[in-house]
Amino acid sequence: MKIAVLSDVHGNYPALLTVAEHVEAWQPDIVILAGDIVNRGPRSAECLAFVLAKQKEANWQLVGGNHEEYVIAQSKPERPDEGPQAEIQRASRWTYERIRQAMPILEALPFSRELTGPRGDTLRVTHGSMLGTRDGIYPHTTSAELPAKIGEPLPAAFCVGHTHQPLVRTLNGTLVVNAGSVGLPFDGDWRASYAQLVWRGGQWQAHIVRLCYDRGQAERDFHETGFLEQGGPLTRLMLRELQIARGLIYSWAQMYEQAVLRGELGLAQSVEQFLRDTNP
Repeated sequence: MKIAVLSDVHGNYPALLTVAEHVEAWQPDIVILAGDIVNRGPRSAECLAFVLAKQKEANWQLVGGNHEEYVIAQSKPERPDEGPQAEIQRASRWTYERIRQAMPILEALPFSRELTGPRGDTLRVTHGSMLGTRDGIYPHTTSAELPAKIGEPLPAAFCVGHTHQPLVRTLNGTLVVNAGSVGLPFDGDWRASYAQLVWRGGQWQAHIVRLCYDRGQAERDFHETGFLEQGGPLTRLMLRELQIARGLIYSWAQMYEQAVLRGELGLAQSVEQFLRDTNP
């Protein structure tokens, strides 16, 4: 039995096409996309349409992520339409405006999926962890922290994304796999990432695949779609994240978000200052 686990496309259409081609050549029994198909990137509409077509044609299975939640939030009456919070959320609003007809589909995405392996064992897939879509499994996550994140009873294999940092490890007989990110890796390696799981020798084994793709086109998409110009100042950080394969939004938020929300600093000014001071 062979299973491909993808995660965190983030509107990077060239990367998604490259990974999908590689997956199809590998011919897995099941393909699962563990959330964050959309947002934080410029071509969410194309990525979502592609994935939904695969869901129908090739039985790809989908799980919801926190960025689906961010876009769904833009469809609600309580969303901020002006002020600092609205400006911070502008990229999600830009994405929402382009896929608004798909909100019922995004809202119906499950939090997790469980598959039955060859011997009746369980393979569990979610976006971040069983503690939530924003609760991740990192290379530095301790063994003491893992059981709550994996959930009871412990499955034979547990697969996630969210952190954009791939890993393979074990805990008390459970194979723990972070598939990394198709479209926006944060481990310093810009190549697209996904996980291959194989049932071999009476147990699950995992391998992280890294693939080069047309990153130049992915960068041009920020400009050609209008995302960089219309999605707010934080899109500058998103483009830089793509270029250096490191996360920046979280660091910016730790340093500047509260000051922006209090009106002490403009969002554009905070991004300019962050890029100048940190020189990522």
